[in-house]
Amino acid sequence: MTRRGLLLILSSPSGAGKSTLSRMLMTWDPTMRFSVSATTRPPRPGEEEGREYYFRNRADFETMVEDGEMLEHAEVFGNLYGSPRAPVEVAMKAGRDTVFDIDWQGGQQIKQAMRDDVVSVFILPPSIAELERRLESRGQDSPDVIAGRMAKSRDEISHWAEYDYVLVNDDLDATFEALKIILQGQRLRRDRQPDLSAFVRGLNEEFAVR
Repeated sequence: MTRRGLLLILSSPSGAGKSTLSRMLMTWDPTMRFSVSATTRPPRPGEEEGREYYFRNRADFETMVEDGEMLEHAEVFGNLYGSPRAPVEVAMKAGRDTVFDIDWQGGQQIKQAMRDDVVSVFILPPSIAELERRLESRGQDSPDVIAGRMAKSRDEISHWAEYDYVLVNDDLDATFEALKIILQGQRLRRDRQPDLSAFVRGLNEEFAVR
């Protein structure tokens, strides 16, 4: 039987593991797609249309918002970013899931737009000290940037109760296993299997001819 694809929202403070878990999910199930955002910022060297972003000018982006073609959007440092609706709906109809690596504000907008098609998971660090250690161990950010990320993490963590599931990422492999269980359970929900009613009717028809 076919099933209707779902939208999986993963959120966490920077360093808690959502991006790593997103990549692990798509390695585990290559039919899953990562949501590609649209943006008004210009492409950087090496970026391709439809791979890193859908690049749009501000007027076209604002028209998409007005026409309901964005699941969520926000302005960051003078540029607009958002999640186009059309690719997500195409994936859903084909029975493929879409992963959103997104903050709580974007997640709330997507929930309002898609409601029963969304499952949201918040990833917590095992401790604040461990969160800071992970950010420092990346070797990618200056102390000032790390301090900014740590300051922002307190606000992000305060929204944990707005999610369907919350996982504490103290062991990456164990967290990934729990995430797979959540996804597999959501896929098997009765309302995600549009062919189920016809299948049961067929069973009843078999009873009628016995």
